[in-house]
Amino acid sequence: MSFNPDSDLSGTIARLFVYPVKSCAGIEVREALLTETGLDLDRAWMVVDAHGAFLTQRALPRMALIRPQLKTEEMVLRAPGMLALHVAIDAVEAPATVTVWRDTVPAWDMGAVAAQWFTDFLGQPCRLVRFDPDYRRLSSMDWTGGIEAPNQFSDGFPVLVASEASMQELNDRLTAAGHGAVGIERFRPNVVLGGVDSHDEDRVDMVRVDGGAEGEIHLQTVKPCARCPIPDIDPATAESSPEVGTTLRAYRADRRLNGAITFGMNAIVRQGAGQMLRVGQRVAADLRFD
Repeated sequence: MSFNPDSDLSGTIARLFVYPVKSCAGIEVREALLTETGLDLDRAWMVVDAHGAFLTQRALPRMALIRPQLKTEEMVLRAPGMLALHVAIDAVEAPATVTVWRDTVPAWDMGAVAAQWFTDFLGQPCRLVRFDPDYRRLSSMDWTGGIEAPNQFSDGFPVLVASEASMQELNDRLTAAGHGAVGIERFRPNVVLGGVDSHDEDRVDMVRVDGGAEGEIHLQTVKPCARCPIPDIDPATAESSPEVGTTLRAYRADRRLNGAITFGMNAIVRQGAGQMLRVGQRVAADLRFD
């Protein structure tokens, strides 16, 4: 099946990121398996407190310093001053019930060794849990138009799409104000588009990806991504400073979210689950006017 690039805009997949543990560092990859819940193993694990409530960089910025590595049968976690933690990808220890935002979901506890590792590094009682793949946690159907779009421990949707041009515009504004440029890693996207204009991702409906002989992959953008203080946290140091959020507030108030500050678009998987996304794949989309 041939890919038709004739659309209002066209570009490529410039970068891909997977975040195995919610709110810990991401992994940049050249290719990733697309599943109905997003990129394979994206937000498959989550850190929770003693009551099972999810923990993020919002309250614990040191989580940014926890760096995962995915291997064939295990995930290896490293953090400053800590021995590496090896977590089996296909093994869990005990059932658990956890909360992520307003959702209470079944999960699997990863055991005492992992719990102690996170407790030691983050300085408070923690557990590491794995999403239960038999459970369907659905994205808000108010935004998906009634389409059932499952995700794991992401904030609310399977895939986050951003663009290099959007990041460049922010960095141009930062440097013009005398600040240093920052990396797109702060915004935690899964798919970064190249060759499109700044914030074109805001203005499209269906992002079509050239899947080659297997056919097109369709990612439908459904909701602007409202931004919390996490982009102010330097992922290399876990230090927070306000210039990113301050700069965004000057030009990114979004009427679709009652003036919330947004950057990037949440998307759902409409076609192509089971196929590979790869850096360099062609993308095309038509502009939406609403």
